[in-house]
Amino acid sequence: MSAHDLEVAIQAAKAASAIHQAARGSDLKVSTKSTAIDLVTRVDTESEEAIRSILLAAFPGDGILGEEGGERNGETGRRWLVDPLDGTLNYAHGFPWYCVSIALEVDGDLQVAVVLDSAHDELFHARRGHGAWLGDQRLCVSSRDRLDQSMVATGFAYRPEWMAENVATFARMMPKVRAIRRPGAAALDLASLAAGRLDGFWEIHLNPWDVAAGVLLIEEAGGRVSGPGGLKHELGDKTLVASNGPIHEDLLAALQLE
Repeated sequence: MSAHDLEVAIQAAKAASAIHQAARGSDLKVSTKSTAIDLVTRVDTESEEAIRSILLAAFPGDGILGEEGGERNGETGRRWLVDPLDGTLNYAHGFPWYCVSIALEVDGDLQVAVVLDSAHDELFHARRGHGAWLGDQRLCVSSRDRLDQSMVATGFAYRPEWMAENVATFARMMPKVRAIRRPGAAALDLASLAAGRLDGFWEIHLNPWDVAAGVLLIEEAGGRVSGPGGLKHELGDKTLVASNGPIHEDLLAALQLE
């Protein structure tokens, strides 16, 4: 894919991030979706509208799948996957762990990724075959090769029965790793893994817009992404396991996911 695709994605992410920052401390008009902790704010919808406007102005024939706006079918074999505010609950509470996530999929393959950490102004980006970057610094996953010395992360889905499922996994994993973090924004967790700040990640019941950009960042940084059985992760799969590579098999074995 051309550098222009990435440039437009970065422009769209920055527009959304500016909305995040401008709205902090204002009336967010918080409402709920699937459960009482599955939040949506006016910032989510306004951010996605800004992203869609920029993407479609540049690429009018492309498809878009967004968390808030649903799917727009395209005519080009290209589809943008958009999470305009990953970590909405964090954002609504003023906890500084939220981001914009934008990815481009072409004929089923991820080609462009942007994750913009709005609170810390860190821009993660990648193009297939051109590496993963934080600003102008090339990213590489960690080299840690022992699970018991690794720091990993996870997240919890909003439905109580799904939470319970991962609580059991969380408890099983705690004695097997150095630490587990659950900051609450999957896209930013995956970007952190690509940057070598985390060594592994798993989550159950994810959506394509949650992970698309992070998957490409990790792959371009030299890491590994799979399903629970070690097979290739496909967008739309509900469970994702990611790592720096050396700990991957041990992580899969410890998780005991089906």
